[in-house]
Amino acid sequence: MQVTCPALLPDGLTMSAISRFPFFAYLFACLLGLFALCGFWYGLGKPVILPDVASATHKLQCASYTPFDKDQSPFDVPFKLRPERMDADLALLATRFECIRTYSMTGLEALPDLARKHGLKLMIGAWVNSNPVDTAKEVDLLIASANANADVVTSVIVGNEVLLRKEITGPQLAVLINKVKSNVKQPVTYADVWEFWLKHPEIAPAVDFLTIHLLPYWEDDPSNIDAALQHVAEVRQVFGNKFAPKDVMIGETGWPSEGRQRETALPSRVNEAKFIRGFVAMAEQQGWHYNLIEAFDQPWKRASEGAVGGYWGLFDADRQDKGVLAGPVSNVPYWAQWLVVGGLIFLGTLVLGGRVRSTRAALVLPLMGALAACSIGAWGDLARVTTRFASEWLWVALLTALNLLVLAHAALTLSARTGWRGRAFNVLERRAGWLVAGAGFAGAVMMLELVFDARYRSFPSMAFILPALIYLCRPVSVPRREIAVLTFIIGAGIAPQLFVEGLQNQQAWAWALVSGLMVAALWRCLRVRQQG
Repeated sequence: MQVTCPALLPDGLTMSAISRFPFFAYLFACLLGLFALCGFWYGLGKPVILPDVASATHKLQCASYTPFDKDQSPFDVPFKLRPERMDADLALLATRFECIRTYSMTGLEALPDLARKHGLKLMIGAWVNSNPVDTAKEVDLLIASANANADVVTSVIVGNEVLLRKEITGPQLAVLINKVKSNVKQPVTYADVWEFWLKHPEIAPAVDFLTIHLLPYWEDDPSNIDAALQHVAEVRQVFGNKFAPKDVMIGETGWPSEGRQRETALPSRVNEAKFIRGFVAMAEQQGWHYNLIEAFDQPWKRASEGAVGGYWGLFDADRQDKGVLAGPVSNVPYWAQWLVVGGLIFLGTLVLGGRVRSTRAALVLPLMGALAACSIGAWGDLARVTTRFASEWLWVALLTALNLLVLAHAALTLSARTGWRGRAFNVLERRAGWLVAGAGFAGAVMMLELVFDARYRSFPSMAFILPALIYLCRPVSVPRREIAVLTFIIGAGIAPQLFVEGLQNQQAWAWALVSGLMVAALWRCLRVRQQG
């Protein structure tokens, strides 16, 4: 980088402005930016050591198993499961568990033989819904499988959260349970969220034991990771006392590894490991029967439950260990790859900026490159776990492209603007208003979604922090009416989205802060337009 040759300086710059000091300022800022970039990704991905709960000599009780590969769902037509996938899955699960729980009978005819092959026991379930024909078919298959495989089927489950979904009534469910009880020798139960056992007391007398679901993340009043285990213990104690002498099995409990925060409940791999390991230790100390949800991440659930629905697995969708049960666990296991991506963005910013215009520019350019490397990378990592459909990938691509164009515009603004850099700057400067409008439009859309339909949506803060800060510091001329409307929408949504999320939600506060920066940037751009 040449900073001392007067012949190369643009008009208006003096030797005192480009002296030896800008070089050292630039070098210092580069080192500081690299340190920040490395610290950001290592801080997110640093492995955490927790006490193990599973080993080759200590198997856990049971885990929910849905035999879909990452490209499959129960809504596929035609519906076809892969026997080789189930065989490999059970071989893997047999190293960690004594049994698996299933939710439907359809397509699982080969499962008892595979369980027998791998030394696993089964809790098999019939999927009960509002269609009496489908329900009858499931119940008949459940009875037949239980009787034909008494050596591996330890208990049967008639329905899963059907009362929660309000597809049949409590008395109708009790009839189904009694039908199964009269035709099998194994204990019979029903599985639902714990509150629905209290709302439907007629079900408890019909079952041999209760199966309750305890998912602190999904509670109406979500628990943070530190209070979640205490909540589980309190509910389990209430049920143990209320329904004694019948046993109470915790049929689903777990914590998501990815997804949006709900009040104080924050999904992460480390929090999933903390919850699961803490729960297993507590359950085994108390002598509880339990089943963990779930064996493998299920990407198809993201369509109905948002990103968080696809990431409750102890293994990921590729059947790779997430570190939930044993060993060190990292919130961002791919942090090194994102560091490389960030390094390329950082380097590209420096190359694009080239010879800088001033001492201030020498300090700002590398730090801006580091901010871009962190924010664009974090946005990419969020997109990796949230994006499902082609339309969503298009949205991600457009926002990423917007960030890169904004970064290029800012880098060229700080450059000496000679040669091709000057021509590129002129092109982007003439269209900067549209970049601002694009960021404002996307921010307004996301704000409306987070105010009116927030439950399954993630916070896109990292996709907007770069344009917000850049155009706050250097406002540009914009289309006045359009930007005024977008500014109003984003600003008006800040308080309602905080009210919806609760004031303890750090992700909601981060989005509120970024939205505030966006409002300030848009307002400053409007002032430029007015003055022009």
